[in-house]
Amino acid sequence: MSLELKETIQALGKAFDAFKAENDARLKEIEKKGAADPLLTEKVDKINADIAQISALKKQLETLETAVAQGQLPGGGKNELDRVKAQHKDAFAKFFRKGAEGGLRDLEVQAGLSTLSDPDGGFLVPEDYEQAIDRVALSVSAMRRLATVRTIGTDTFKKLVNQGGASAGWVGEKGARAETNTPTLTEIAINTKEIYAMPAATQTLLDDSRVDIAGWLADEVSIEFSEQESEAFINGNGVEQPKGIAAYAMAANSSYVWGKVGYITSGNSSLVNDLDKLIDLQHALKPVYRNGAAWLMNDATLATIRKMKDGDGNYIWVPGLKDGAPDTLLGKPVEIDDNVDDIAANKYPIFFANFKRAYLIIDRQGVRVLRDPYTSKPYVLFYTTKRVGGGIVMYEAIKALKVSA
Repeated sequence: MSLELKETIQALGKAFDAFKAENDARLKEIEKKGAADPLLTEKVDKINADIAQISALKKQLETLETAVAQGQLPGGGKNELDRVKAQHKDAFAKFFRKGAEGGLRDLEVQAGLSTLSDPDGGFLVPEDYEQAIDRVALSVSAMRRLATVRTIGTDTFKKLVNQGGASAGWVGEKGARAETNTPTLTEIAINTKEIYAMPAATQTLLDDSRVDIAGWLADEVSIEFSEQESEAFINGNGVEQPKGIAAYAMAANSSYVWGKVGYITSGNSSLVNDLDKLIDLQHALKPVYRNGAAWLMNDATLATIRKMKDGDGNYIWVPGLKDGAPDTLLGKPVEIDDNVDDIAANKYPIFFANFKRAYLIIDRQGVRVLRDPYTSKPYVLFYTTKRVGGGIVMYEAIKALKVSA
């Protein structure tokens, strides 16, 4: 554990202790006087916001340390593939800086980046460029951390999902085997959609050999890619974007059917002290999915939830005060994504799901760059694209909380 991560965890613990003390004082004033001192309320909200920032920093540091621990690339010269990948990286750098394309297409195939000899849409970036972009996406997008992510070489991923129906039973060695029910299988198809960014650089910058072009490209496009992806995984329409979890049809959990997301309705329109409904939401998920489930909400919603206590006076939100330990709500991890709805009538501000089972993100292998030195002289534009898809593949594994009208 790095010193910075250790200090961040200590700061999180101190902030939470201060929050509990000040919020307890606020609750006592409300109980005695019917209202709290505005200055005290402001202080509680300030500490609440500080906790959110420290907790987010802890997650970023943990993600970075994991990437460093797992991101060791093979050294050059170990085998033929490594040698070809190094050649491809050098050739790509020449293309990026000067527009020279000589041999780059063939090197893509030899380096295992593509099986196509002449695809359209620019050239594939080297692996370490793509890994730099992906690391930022992982730190920014809650859904990328929560969901299952797979890389494919085509535009569409298909899988069969068993909705249930197959029966089984015990039988003796010589006992008759009754005919079992036929399982209900549904084909899920997820198509990848194109996401793009177009950073620009001067030729003077590109001519500077000291400039790390891999780092420059990753810095320029990764945040843009990540923010667009994060929005799509929550609210995407499924047409020119991945289909987001909030874009699916919703149904009261009592009348849930396959193809819709079941929801529990809150007990009040502000969620204040609505602990019973949070517990109902947690238990709306079948036990087989509950193990490995997590909460997803935006930061403003968590600020409300963080002030809630159970019947024994314990706060239901608990910070993760160890390396790798998540913040938890009712014992389950909490992730923040500000693309999720705010608390408002008829909105869905909280999801509880086993996202690994519920949602699948598909990345088509390869980030492509098309170099354009003509459109915006004296700048060189780099039209950078990747193909990403996403959608729910197991509707039973995700539930939502709907705010009452």
